[in-house]
Amino acid sequence: MGIELGMPHIGVQRPTDAGPGLLDSFGRKATDMRLSLTDKCNLRCTYCMPAEGLDWLQKSAVLSREEIVRLVRIGVDSLGVRELRLTGGEPLVRADLLQIIGDIRANHADLPISMTTNGLGLDKKAQALKDAGLSRINVSMDSLHPDTFAQLTRRPFLDRVLKGIEAAAEVGLGLVKINAVLMRGINDQEAPDLLEWAVSKGFELRFIEQMPLDADHGWTRDGMITALEMRTLLEQQFVLTSDPRNRDGAPAERWEVRRIAAPDIVVGTVGIIASVTEPFCADCRRTRVTAEGKIMSCLFSREETDLRDLLRSDADDEAIAARWQDAMWAKPKAHGMGHVGLGSDDFVQPDRSMSAIGG
Repeated sequence: MGIELGMPHIGVQRPTDAGPGLLDSFGRKATDMRLSLTDKCNLRCTYCMPAEGLDWLQKSAVLSREEIVRLVRIGVDSLGVRELRLTGGEPLVRADLLQIIGDIRANHADLPISMTTNGLGLDKKAQALKDAGLSRINVSMDSLHPDTFAQLTRRPFLDRVLKGIEAAAEVGLGLVKINAVLMRGINDQEAPDLLEWAVSKGFELRFIEQMPLDADHGWTRDGMITALEMRTLLEQQFVLTSDPRNRDGAPAERWEVRRIAAPDIVVGTVGIIASVTEPFCADCRRTRVTAEGKIMSCLFSREETDLRDLLRSDADDEAIAARWQDAMWAKPKAHGMGHVGLGSDDFVQPDRSMSAIGG
């Protein structure tokens, strides 16, 4: 079906017989929907945005609760979406977050709904989020040391994040996952301590290679901590063996964790998301919707497809679904290009930072 793997996607039109769902021209089908609820954030992480923040979207530009719920319904009922992750910016700053989750859950009783958050305010909302229908939560936290946390986020709020994580665990928001980005010379040597803390608490830690999605455009290939370096750091204290479970399109490669002192006992798992050095583009199953309703078929794509204009017109669900399918058909092979290559000479960093895209 479609074009041969490796051929450029630009200008390829989705054939009328391409079939249902969010299929692209390389045969991948998106079933994982990442939906940004806002571009605003109350942290200023150095690998994401500048200290002064960004120019936020006007409220009228952001999708309304009703528009969000409709898009999810179209994705699930018509396009084969099987899981949803709510992202930002920081989704907890959205005033109608609980209503959005509740409406989606009312429409889709069995849909896994997760959320990625920085954890600020989570301690006060964890129970309400679970009651509204949230299945699971990921919390971004890069350090257990207050000074290092403040250096990376430009905010002294580590204690508040830790309270949020504990609250999520207490109310039973699924397996709590912790996302951490290692920065050379700042928190990289902390990797083993982060993993020890996570497994002792029953959390799953996921290390993420720093990607060229910072607003300051300061990323360099040589400056980032690679997946290989991460594993080397962790092996100072742990034995890592490949998780036998099927990865099934997940971005993280998972490893069983054993302490060196007790190599026969699995104490937990750790994931490593190596978008740069060990990319998983060939099995990517994600479709992203930005806070203002634009489809990004690839996290690094410089092409976007607007759905908001259709949502705010008299267009029916079928028209919206068709435009969404066309956008995903044009998904590039990898990293916004026709080949794998973050850091290659022809890679062009997207204009948006991660906070403006939604992870």
